[in-house]
Amino acid sequence: MSLKDQITEDMKTAMRAKDSERLGTIRLLQAAMKQKEVDERITLDDAAILAIVDKLIKQRKDSITAFEGAGRQDLADKEKAEMAVLQAYLPERMSADEVATAVKSIVAEVGAELGKTVGPGDMGKVMGVVKTRLAGKADMGQVSAAVKAALSS
Repeated sequence: MSLKDQITEDMKTAMRAKDSERLGTIRLLQAAMKQKEVDERITLDDAAILAIVDKLIKQRKDSITAFEGAGRQDLADKEKAEMAVLQAYLPERMSADEVATAVKSIVAEVGAELGKTVGPGDMGKVMGVVKTRLAGKADMGQVSAAVKAALSS
């Protein structure tokens, strides 16, 4: 079953259970998916859906920080609940050690392709490869830090 089908089934389950919070979050995710499909005239695959889920989770994290800073714990709690629903669609995240190991191997591959040692100026090339391989599997902020560390050493 594709991720898109799984999301649709979860929406139906939430409707039957009358779980309005979960239903609202799933509908928000489906609206973002549909918007992407219409804007780019494509059919989303699982990798593209994972990128959308990642983006929505990042938005929730930013909102939680803003709401807690403004003293609006009620809104922060709502965002946390939405984030928990969205995280169920992501695969298990890689640990920091796994990310560092994967980044080092990718840096070595990119260096071999370019025929030279890669340095901080090659971060864009490395990140392009890293994003395609680790999308949805790791937090991109953590990945970026690992790439910087690998290129500076």
